[in-house]
Amino acid sequence: MNTLTIDIRKADPRDAIAIAEVHQEAWRGAYSGIIPHRTLTAMINRRGPDWWANAIRRAATVLVVEIGGTIAGYATIGKNRAKELRQQGEIYELYLRPEYQGIGLGSRLFKAAKTRLADHGLRGLVVWALEDNYNALAFYAGNGGRDVAEGVEVFEQKALKKVAFVWE
Repeated sequence: MNTLTIDIRKADPRDAIAIAEVHQEAWRGAYSGIIPHRTLTAMINRRGPDWWANAIRRAATVLVVEIGGTIAGYATIGKNRAKELRQQGEIYELYLRPEYQGIGLGSRLFKAAKTRLADHGLRGLVVWALEDNYNALAFYAGNGGRDVAEGVEVFEQKALKKVAFVWE
């Protein structure tokens, strides 16, 4: 019998290649058919291993979830950027490789990100998700988020609604 360990930790620049792979796989899975193909491809290509290594070195808070030594997902967190919302913390991104979705790793990573923000004195949490990303909407609602605001992101003249979920 093999035992796999699950670890959630702060990313290290050596994780950049694996995080870039997760980013590419997760974004293709989440946004194909939602974000126009050319824009989605450009967004993914901008964030290769060098971009991620620099983000981690610049003190961006990037958490990874590792299962059996393989990075299965990541979350980027920090201060809330939407000043009209009173929550102080924000999860900017939370993504898993498609084969690791639906088994509870996302919820574990979400809770770890939420705890890390609180440990840094940031009260309350906001997460934005595209309205057409039904899996994300269900995930955040299922983790207790309240849908409190809407916004718009524009990709190649295609306006997509986004939804803010908050936790107190």
